[in-house]
Amino acid sequence: MATVSTPVEELLKAHKVLAEYHYELRPVERGYANRTLYINLDDYTIKEKPVTQEMKERFTGGKGFALWLLWNAINDDTKWDDPENELIIASGPISGNTAYPGSGKSTVVFISPLTKQVVDSNVGGYFGPYMKFSGFDALEIQGKAKEDVIIFIDGDTGKVTIEAAPLEALDTYELKEQLAEAYKGDSKKGKLAISTVTAGPAAEHIWYGALNFSWYDVRRKEMRVKQAARGGSATVFRDKRIKGIVVRFSNLRPDSNHPADMSLVKKAGRRMNREIWELDDKQNQMRKVGTPYLVEIMDHFDLLPVHNYKFGSHPDSYKIDSTVWKKLFSQGMPDGCWAGCQLSCSHGVDHFHLKTGPFKGKAVLVDGPEYENAAGFGANIGTFDPLAVLEINFYCDTYGVDTISFANTIAFCMECWENGILNAERTGGLDLSWGNTEAVLEILHQMARGEGFGLLVGKGTRYLADYFADKYGADRQFLHDIAMHNKGMEISEYVTKESLAQQGGYGMTLKGGQHDEAWLIFMDQVNKQLPTFEDKAEALHWFPMWRTWFSLHGLCKLPWNDIVPEDNDKTDEPHKVPKHLENYTWLYEGILGKKVTPDDLIFESEKVYNFQRVFAVRLGYGTREYDYVPYRAMGPVTVEEYESRQERYDKQLRELGHDVEKMSTEEKVAALRKHRYAEYEKLMDAVYQRRGWDKHGIPTVEKLKELGIDLPEVVAVVEKARQRYAE
Repeated sequence: MATVSTPVEELLKAHKVLAEYHYELRPVERGYANRTLYINLDDYTIKEKPVTQEMKERFTGGKGFALWLLWNAINDDTKWDDPENELIIASGPISGNTAYPGSGKSTVVFISPLTKQVVDSNVGGYFGPYMKFSGFDALEIQGKAKEDVIIFIDGDTGKVTIEAAPLEALDTYELKEQLAEAYKGDSKKGKLAISTVTAGPAAEHIWYGALNFSWYDVRRKEMRVKQAARGGSATVFRDKRIKGIVVRFSNLRPDSNHPADMSLVKKAGRRMNREIWELDDKQNQMRKVGTPYLVEIMDHFDLLPVHNYKFGSHPDSYKIDSTVWKKLFSQGMPDGCWAGCQLSCSHGVDHFHLKTGPFKGKAVLVDGPEYENAAGFGANIGTFDPLAVLEINFYCDTYGVDTISFANTIAFCMECWENGILNAERTGGLDLSWGNTEAVLEILHQMARGEGFGLLVGKGTRYLADYFADKYGADRQFLHDIAMHNKGMEISEYVTKESLAQQGGYGMTLKGGQHDEAWLIFMDQVNKQLPTFEDKAEALHWFPMWRTWFSLHGLCKLPWNDIVPEDNDKTDEPHKVPKHLENYTWLYEGILGKKVTPDDLIFESEKVYNFQRVFAVRLGYGTREYDYVPYRAMGPVTVEEYESRQERYDKQLRELGHDVEKMSTEEKVAALRKHRYAEYEKLMDAVYQRRGWDKHGIPTVEKLKELGIDLPEVVAVVEKARQRYAE
């Protein structure tokens, strides 16, 4: 492999053009390019497909378009590593506007090696908007190349090429720079006109590979990255022998979306940007700290995952809280991952000196950490050294590893070590005691090299729970109780034992244990705003639909509720941030030219949300049995856990009528477990009813008709599944 210093001429000289396609450059109209790009790597086909009005009405854009394209590309029994599986990247009609913060998102959709069903993963960076402005609302990649290839979309000249690329590095740290330098050409914008998608060497060997989407930081003079991390997007990417995707677009303008009414777009942007400027420093300091502001808050409310979610706080958490990251992050410069985003939460640590791995001794820029990484690589695995967190963060990014899945799988293995299920013989000599980051980093480097215990860790917690039971005779129930995943996807970094709504927010997600559908811990546990099952069910309807709307249009959710108006608490529904909902109706009308209410936007999302559920059913999933969370997400698995919060749990059991003074701790654990499972079952019933699903979690035909997605092939999937249960 080449190094970052390899001359561009040498890299390009080694390229061989395998296919070339020329297309007409056309302006985007009211947020849509009105076509998608299809590439098949089996035979290097390149062609464009029209975006129909029916597609827009049913699936809106972004994730909706991607799901529809994948639905039509695969068979019912398609597996993640079959050639017909696709990797699809789509933006949305609002994506790419520079007036409103957080408008640079895109979504990656594919059948996941980790969950075995359809997954969507959203990501920042410039790629989605640049791709749309280059001419395509979505990029659909099918088949497998015979050699490593780079796909280049040139939005300046109207050309797409597939090129054999034997010399470029595979790791993202070097590759993103090589690609930007190689493909910037004679663009006056230089690297600012380039965005890339890359993976890393670990993605070839693990099931939770993460893709990196780049943008050029003009002040640091470096390509920076955001991740489409969940579910193994990069694993599919490398299985298809894609080394990188590059888009070049040099003519970004405030009106590149050709909106219907630019004044409405500006109106929404002015109000939001004024709030950020005036209120951010008083609220969450997203511009100075970003999402790690949550560390001390989670610790305070017993919500910070410690030692594989056994505990919710730790006396050393101050060593990795926001005050630490604020000092480490470079301050005083915009850190937005899309043009015009004033929230600027994409922080980084400059000139960080690595201590391990192939870049040992090198000073690098570390993007992040976000809260998930600070909590996962910190408290969850028992590490309270911020420099160790940064080293793990860097190598996960450059190797193409999902940070949440990696942190949880390591924490799971550490608890197995603590319980004697793993030992040095079984780990290849690695000591997996809590906080041993030297061993953690070695596992990460093994993943990149494709060897050792790291290959096993790369299969995820669901696989390991069964493997350790089968191979070592460990207690299968205990392993599944502590394997923190849903549907095979590791749960993000929040302790949910006292939030039934958030348990449902993880369990009843479409793709697995991710908080991007519903983050209800504060509403439910802290603020006590969801006292009844009906309240919880309503929240588990509205919030997933609302957050789905962001992925349909290419928007980041952080400007919605991480900054709120000063008078927000005086509104009827402060948790929805009503003025910001109004902003989005202005954005929608301004770009698409259609006047809407927030309820209209929810209805738009319901179509795609229910379609994705049916898609899961089509693949053999998407029903009640897949909507449970591991018991550790519900309550204490062990005596140690119970006794760490004994006063709380004893009080709860007394309220249920138990005479705790006459019970052993083991009996208390069992009694609490029985109660909490029963409560979760009631929650599932309430949520399914609110969503218009039957008791098995399958959308009803009546619901499909109500939403206008009762296509014959969609109805057939539902009827076939319901017939199976009837038998």
